[in-house]
Amino acid sequence: MRKRVLYAALAGLLTASLNGCLVAESSYLKKVEEADSLARNLGELQLRYDKLASDNTALKAQFEKLKSEVAGLNKDKLDLTADKKQLDEVLHAKSDALSRNITELRQKVSDLEKENSRLKEDITVLQKVKEEEVKEVSSTYEKLLSNMKNEIAQGQVTISELKGKLTVNMEAAILFDSGKADVKPDGLEILKKMVETLKGVTDKAIRIEGHTDNVQISGGLTRLFATNWELSAARAINVARYLQQQGIDPANLSAAAFAEHKPVADNSTKEGKAKNRRIEITLVARD
Repeated sequence: MRKRVLYAALAGLLTASLNGCLVAESSYLKKVEEADSLARNLGELQLRYDKLASDNTALKAQFEKLKSEVAGLNKDKLDLTADKKQLDEVLHAKSDALSRNITELRQKVSDLEKENSRLKEDITVLQKVKEEEVKEVSSTYEKLLSNMKNEIAQGQVTISELKGKLTVNMEAAILFDSGKADVKPDGLEILKKMVETLKGVTDKAIRIEGHTDNVQISGGLTRLFATNWELSAARAINVARYLQQQGIDPANLSAAAFAEHKPVADNSTKEGKAKNRRIEITLVARD
């Protein structure tokens, strides 16, 4: 009986001992697993730390770069602000200059418009005056044609009108004897036919021109007229004097000599010479 109790006690102790060993081994294994887990966590944390440290370095570098760029942009901004101020000043100055120019141009345009208006009025007046002059010249032309139709028919007188200029061309033979400058009686009668018409000319000057052929003065005639200049001048003057005597205002008369230097025909023929020996009475603009 005592042995059975002893065996039972020993068995209990053995069982208890075995159970204690089993409990100790289980706790150890658990601690090992916890240590491995912590080691793994530590490794992961180390890797994360290293990555974060690397990211931090990169971010710091990027920050410094951005900081430098911001500083550059601030400088550019200051430069642009200065440039803008300078441009504003230039534009303001140009704007003022343009405003002045526009004002001046507007004034000039206004002045030109006024001047053009005055010119148009002057042109209208001058046009009317011209029309009146042309009308008067045409009237004079018609009257002279009527008064001298016989001489015109015989070819001794021609009357032309061109652009308001009227010219009476008379062969010297119907007014003067050969080599003489005094108007012969028949010539005076011819001139008399023009007197009343020429008296009505008030807006034109009356110019009497003397012309000759190219035959030079010779023989005893040179005592009176050294050259054709003197002969043509004397004939023109004598016609002008006669017109004055008939009542035409001498202030409206003038005489000119051209000798043989303005021929209207060929001096190599008798007919041409006859046409070149002439008196021209021309209505010209007043000086």
